[in-house]
Amino acid sequence: MEHIKKLSLMLFAICLSPSLFAESYGSHHREAVYEVTVTNLTKGIAFTPLLAATHRPEMQLFTLGEPSSDNIANVAEGGDISGLKDELDSSSRVANTTSTDGLLTNGQSVTFEISSSRRFSRISLISMLLPTNDTMVSLRAKKLPRRRGQTVHYNMRAYDAGSEANDELCVNIPGPVCGGNPFSAPDDSDEGYSYPSPGIHGEADLAQSLYDWNGPVAKVKIKRIY
Repeated sequence: MEHIKKLSLMLFAICLSPSLFAESYGSHHREAVYEVTVTNLTKGIAFTPLLAATHRPEMQLFTLGEPSSDNIANVAEGGDISGLKDELDSSSRVANTTSTDGLLTNGQSVTFEISSSRRFSRISLISMLLPTNDTMVSLRAKKLPRRRGQTVHYNMRAYDAGSEANDELCVNIPGPVCGGNPFSAPDDSDEGYSYPSPGIHGEADLAQSLYDWNGPVAKVKIKRIY
């Protein structure tokens, strides 16, 4: 009789284990949704549409001190996020991407939602600063909040893509202020690598008093909704 009881318990455990496994798997792979708010902290700079991606910890949009990819250069020089979005959407290291519409002007905020899952625990954002030659604002692989209802705050800094000379001439700067050419051919005066942006120097068409910045150019609030 004792042997029969033990056998019955074993069979019950075997029958129960698949449901436990399924529950455990679901809790570890359940999609999480985040509300992201970006605020422009500059005096006179506008941001082109932002591209956001949730991804694995090892992924970076760009690496400081190394040449920017063509897709990163397109964002930094012309605010064109289409190629980079396609690249990220096809990557196994990326969970989801989303983008905003229109320009985000100084002092304004934009809010959007993006989803992710357990293995994709980081978020990155990128946009072009206008008016600049090839400067971008980026949040670089920061941790997403883990718990429902939790909120995290980050600062976003400006980076130079190093793909276009910083001549500050309107003929080489797109957007409502300058209306110039968004892209330029490679030149010996290009830095050739990405680095923290030194801001606007006021050497040509851009007044330093109007467009320069010091420190972070944006702040980000990320809240896990569910």
